[in-house]
Amino acid sequence: MKALWNSAIGLLLVNGTLLGLTLPFGKMAAAAGVPPAVWAFVISCGAGAVLLSALLMHGGGFRLNQHRLRYFTIVAAVSYAIPNLLLFAAIPHLGVGFSGIMFTISPLFTLAFSLMLRLQRPNLLGTAGIGVGFLGALLVALTRGEASQPAEPIWVAAGLLIPVSLAIGNVYRTLDWPEGSGPIQLAAGSHLSAAVMLLVAAMAGTGGAPFAPLVQVPWLVVAQVIVSSAMFAVFFRLQAVGGPVYLSQIGYVAAAIGLVSGMFFLGESYRPETWLGAVLISIGLVMTTRAQLRQAA
Repeated sequence: MKALWNSAIGLLLVNGTLLGLTLPFGKMAAAAGVPPAVWAFVISCGAGAVLLSALLMHGGGFRLNQHRLRYFTIVAAVSYAIPNLLLFAAIPHLGVGFSGIMFTISPLFTLAFSLMLRLQRPNLLGTAGIGVGFLGALLVALTRGEASQPAEPIWVAAGLLIPVSLAIGNVYRTLDWPEGSGPIQLAAGSHLSAAVMLLVAAMAGTGGAPFAPLVQVPWLVVAQVIVSSAMFAVFFRLQAVGGPVYLSQIGYVAAAIGLVSGMFFLGESYRPETWLGAVLISIGLVMTTRAQLRQAA
């Protein structure tokens, strides 16, 4: 377990798999009538509460200061509340597999933002990789989700905003990581902050009893809380070990899980252009990764 905690590739595979499971869980929740803001709240509130309890039980501190409050608020918005709202609203329209592909675009946006902020040095191979990846993303977007029921353009646009928001969060967490803060502490604080935002959104966006549909899927709620708690503990550790661009590659593992679960368990199917676009995105990632390795050598 200690070796896994210090292994970037091991953390990447575990984190990506757990993230991938969130996609079919979200589609099943939507089918049960759970509003997107409520399901996103379940994830952040459950993960935040479990992680904070674990931190306190093991004697960990949770001191607040101005820096950490700023960090929690910004990370909560751009890494959790906004992308999860978009994700769970879009999944019923785009499909689990297509939504998963949106995560694969995050590394390209992350690298592009890193270059803009001079966190990474530009080179020809990396720039070409971003171009190839974005070409693939455009091709995927034009297919508009499942082959049998193309989504409205507004839902495709919502899907594309997911990797943009995630990339902003990837870069911000590296730039503003509070000194002396551990990954569990940051995960707990950020998720509890996101839970407050999502609670307000859930109460404002739906009338009556927005949490009532959760009673119909208690096992799904428990499974999601367990998965998200483990995922975000590993997520912040991967941020510290691998850095923002490496972290953003969890989307490739998550997309694979999403495509497999969507096709084999939820009956989804996708056009050849969607698969071609996913291949181009993967080629773009390989190019940008090699460019980074050359710079680090």
